[in-house]
Amino acid sequence: MHDKARREFLKFLLASPLYAQQGSTVIADPKDALSVMDFEEAARKALPPAHFGYMSTGVDDDLTLRANREGYNHIQLRARRLTGILNTDMKTTLFGNTWDMPIGIAPCGNQKAFRMEAELDVARAAKSRKALMILSTATNTSVEDVAKAMGGPLWHQLYATNKWELTQRIVHRAEAAGCPAVVLTVDTNFGRNTETFERLKRLDTRKCPVCHTPEVGGFYKRKPMFEGVDLTGVTTQNPGMNWEFVRKVKALSKMKLLIKGIGTREDALLCLENGVDGMIVSNHGGRAEESGRGTIECLPEVVQAVAGRVPVFLDGGIRRGTDAFKALALGASAVFVGRPYLWGLSAFGQPGVERVLELLKKELDLVMRQCGASTIAEIKPSMIAMK
Repeated sequence: MHDKARREFLKFLLASPLYAQQGSTVIADPKDALSVMDFEEAARKALPPAHFGYMSTGVDDDLTLRANREGYNHIQLRARRLTGILNTDMKTTLFGNTWDMPIGIAPCGNQKAFRMEAELDVARAAKSRKALMILSTATNTSVEDVAKAMGGPLWHQLYATNKWELTQRIVHRAEAAGCPAVVLTVDTNFGRNTETFERLKRLDTRKCPVCHTPEVGGFYKRKPMFEGVDLTGVTTQNPGMNWEFVRKVKALSKMKLLIKGIGTREDALLCLENGVDGMIVSNHGGRAEESGRGTIECLPEVVQAVAGRVPVFLDGGIRRGTDAFKALALGASAVFVGRPYLWGLSAFGQPGVERVLELLKKELDLVMRQCGASTIAEIKPSMIAMK
């Protein structure tokens, strides 16, 4: 195309009402979302730069953050024809509890940075969609109140602090609140370099002394799981954590113990040796280390090592029902989403979270029909191909 013709075409395109609509519209109602990605710009618009930066950051150059998404592009679907599937059944049973779909809510702390109803909105959305939810240790709402709003089994994520007495207290409190599982996170024990977050903080001109106080324990004073505790020297980074520590946590309660942050066959086998009941292949949404490996790329070796002895889950990069399908085909028992539901929460509260779960379930239903699986158990490795 000659330069003059190209310029004329670009002028026509830029003047098109369709182009203007696609280029500038931020959804005003969760019902307007066609995919979960429509919620990202709505969240960016609703939040101050620092809060959006906290949500969106990876570490270093965000290489692992991008790898979590790009890994799915290397997996193809083997679509079948004439499958005759009229209905799908996505019900998923985990540790004796049954959920309507194998897509759950990943833990995230500090949710009042996104919406004042925070974890309560998320719990109500999970209840309405009959989806599993994991609550963060750094929750802004008590585990008791979230469990009540959830109205069903709530898993509790554990940041094992550098004070064993506090770790014991958190585990016992979660068990007393009715949580059937505790999810020990092990991928941020040494700290992290959240560079994108730090850069976006510089764009934020607000004064936040109420929230970000320099006093001792200031961060944890706003967290109900740390109520009534001497916070001097407390941190959720615990570089001394080892497998003996895992066994001690396991002995603290009757709850199922999952390890969140596994990415290699070696660590998967050590989980089994130390009595773990399940594991989540995770890199903290690309916020832990700059390995450059997406969780979907780590999943096969973990599943192979575990060989069906305990359930294996995955989080990181799930944006479509097809992503969930690919993880299930590679052996995951269920997947968890993080940023998409936080986008929905930030922009619209409970209805936003509900719409995110609805869209992902609808997409998963479609790809199950296309590939010939009427139930989750029928999703097999033969339904995908690796590029």
